[in-house]
Amino acid sequence: MNILLVEDNPADVRLIQEMLKDVEIATSLVVVNNGEEALAFLRREDQYAGAAAPDIILLDIHLPRKDGYEVLTEIRRDPALRGIPVAVCIGSELEKERLEAYQLPGECVFVKSFDPQQLAQTLLNCRAAA
Repeated sequence: MNILLVEDNPADVRLIQEMLKDVEIATSLVVVNNGEEALAFLRREDQYAGAAAPDIILLDIHLPRKDGYEVLTEIRRDPALRGIPVAVCIGSELEKERLEAYQLPGECVFVKSFDPQQLAQTLLNCRAAA
């Protein structure tokens, strides 16, 4: 599974990398650290011209430049991108309400807990729901 991780916190990136080593899913991880870079990667612009499309996007909501809500809006509006499953990482249950407008399947929204099995299950369920 090719995963695009959109996360600006280096400690969280490291934790997710370590968690993916502990799950029974073969993964390839590409990391970008802001919303603008995520969209450039997805649209294969500039240095990402030869990038392979991800099988799933693991998107943090709190990002610099363009936040996760803006990235999600642009993904949903772009016919070339809207078919890519997006698993949204939120900081608390309170943020789920704001995501309701995006009509994401429930299994594609998770609170950062850094449980490797929860992360693996979220990725698998979200990809299957797309």
